[in-house]
Order: sequence, then C-alpha cells, then structure tokens
Amino acid sequence: MTYSSKHLIFGILIALTLPLVVNAEISKIDTVLAEEQEVTNYHRLDGQIEVVNKSTVSAQTGGLISNLTYDVGDYVEKGSMIARISSDNQKSSLEAAKASVSEARAAINSASASIVQAEAGTREAQANYTAARAEFNRVKSLFDKRIITKSQYDQAEAAMKSSLARVQSAKASLNAAKAGHTAARSNLSAAKAGLSQAGQQLAYTEVIAPYSGIVTERHVELGEVVSAGSPIMTGISLKEMRAVAYVPQRLILDVRKYKSARIFINDDAIGLPSKEITFFPYADTSTNAFKVRVSFDTAPQGLFPGIFVKIGFEVGKEKHLVVPESAIAYRGEVTGIYVINAENIPTLRQVRLGKITHDGKIRILAGLDAGEKIAIDPVHAAVFLKQLLLDTATKNEEG
Repeated sequence: MTYSSKHLIFGILIALTLPLVVNAEISKIDTVLAEEQEVTNYHRLDGQIEVVNKSTVSAQTGGLISNLTYDVGDYVEKGSMIARISSDNQKSSLEAAKASVSEARAAINSASASIVQAEAGTREAQANYTAARAEFNRVKSLFDKRIITKSQYDQAEAAMKSSLARVQSAKASLNAAKAGHTAARSNLSAAKAGLSQAGQQLAYTEVIAPYSGIVTERHVELGEVVSAGSPIMTGISLKEMRAVAYVPQRLILDVRKYKSARIFINDDAIGLPSKEITFFPYADTSTNAFKVRVSFDTAPQGLFPGIFVKIGFEVGKEKHLVVPESAIAYRGEVTGIYVINAENIPTLRQVRLGKITHDGKIRILAGLDAGEKIAIDPVHAAVFLKQLLLDTATKNEEG
C-alpha cells in the first residue's frame, strides 16, 4: 500500500467518526498553500517583571506629621496628598515674608517720592544758577567798563557761586534718592524671593504623589516629627513595567546584533513584542552574564512586578515550512492537516509540529511539503469529505 493510499484510508476513517450530514449543501473548502517563510529564531531565557516607576517620597520641610491619608496597599492617584506636615511655623514665615514685601514696597514708594522732590529741587537750583550767572555776566561787563564798584562785582560773583553750590547739592540729593530707590528695589526683590520660598515651604507641608500607583511601604507614624529629607512613603506604578533577564556571554553578541525580543507570559506562544532593549555594558563577575532590560508598550492584565516570565531574544532567522494555526486538526493523539489532492479531495495527513511563530503560524517539521494545498478549516474539510463519501455510496447503490 502506497503512502497516499494509507493517508486516504486514514482520512476516510476520521471522517466516518464525525456526525452524519444528510442532504446538506456543503460549501467549497477554503484552502491555502503550505509555504516556506523566513522565521525569526528566539532563544528563551528566564526573566522577571519589574516596575519602571518605583520611588520613595520624602519630606521637603520639617515638622510634625499631622495627617496620613494613605497606607500600605492603597491606590493613590497622581497629585493626591499622601501626608500633611504641621504648618504653623511655615505659616508664620509666610506672614513675615509678606510683611517684608509690604515694607519693601513702602520703601520704594518713599524713595520714588524723594526722587520727585530731589528732581524739583535740582530744577529750581539750576534755574537760580542760570539767573545768577546771567546777573554776574551783566555786572562783570559793567565792572570792566568801570561803571560799578568792586564790591558790587564781588557780590554778584558770590551769588553765582552760591547758586552753583546749591545746584551741586541738589544733584547730590537726587543721586542719593536714586540710589535709595535702587536699594529699595533690591530689597523688594529679596523680599519677594523670601515670600516665594516661604510659600514653597508652606506648600511642602502637603506631601503630593508624583504619579499614580500603589503604596508599598509607609515610613512614618502619625504625630512623628520629621525633617527635610525624611522618607514618608514608598510606592510603585503598575502602568509601566519592563522585564529583566541575564544573557549568557555566548549569546550576547547575537542579542546585541538583532536587538529584538518578545516576552512570553504563562503559556502564551506568541508573546509581547519589545519596544526598547537596554544593554548593561558590563557582565556580572560571578556568572559572566549581561543584564538586559526589555520594555514593552502596554502591560497586559494580570502582569505584576516580581513574577517570572520567559524572554525570547532574537538570535537569527531561518526558513521553515509554516501553516496557519487554524489548519491543524487534533483527533485524540493524532495531529494532522487536511491536504487537498489533485481531485480536490481532502485527506487527513499526520504531521509533526514545531513552535508557533510570532505572527501566529505553526512550523511543520515533518509530514508536509512546500506547495501542497491544505484546508484552512479542518472541521469543514472533514464534513466535506464525509458528505462526498455518502454521495459516492448513494450513487453506487443506485447504479
């Protein structure tokens, strides 16, 4: 008996075990050609899930813990207050800083008024000097002509010099007023900086969650006195996770070359594609293995930090015969595929399966050749075969 005859009889026996279909119109079998494809080879290693965001929130000011709004195991939204520090000292500092700002502004207003007054005095002194100088020039002209006495000349000269001295004094007062205004502005800037710092210190009395997550550890008790830098709570975020594995020295060159990986969780055969791979540039001195982090876009439901997974690192590509997973027929301990012959008759052929590819196809190791036509739906193919056998038997009886 030939190989094809054995499998034809095997397919008929399988078909006869299916439910009877009588007077039913069986649609055409959907088929596909078995073909070789370039398949990525992954080397699987043990890995562990860890969170990306894990941090300890510390106090940024000192005081007494007056309120704790969350505890270990609680879920915290980003921006929520997780603890409050007694704020009496900070409030007093804020009020003092506000008073300093008010005083600095009053000093600026006073300095501005002094400038206005000094400018007016300078203008007046300048006008008086201009008049005195003009009078002196007139008196000097008369004195040169011997029309007036020397005492009149000296009097005019003294008046001019006196008015000039008042101009210089007025300008000095104006410069002092401007210097006072500049100093007042500097004091205001310093007072505003103090106010900002005091306000910040008051804001620090409310300890805020930097991201949404779960509290894993509480470091303080209600009523405890803390100082700046004291740890308050530790938390993790489950929104962003990654996997960590240690790649042996013999594989690291191929892993670095292809920079591609998939994370396999439980019995998942397809896995999650990696978004980014981070290689640590040194090996562990005890194991000679390199630490590698693999990040992915979205963590699936049920994935938690600390659990073990398999990480498949791409180490090369090979051509394999592959078929859709839906084409595989499982009949007890028999695994097969319905192959369509030249007469469009499906026969079940036993095959040996390999691993599932990342796009959901299955490698065929034995029992099938490239280019053969196979049924995509094995149940439909079996029903089609049985109906064909029944039709043939009916025709033979009628003949």
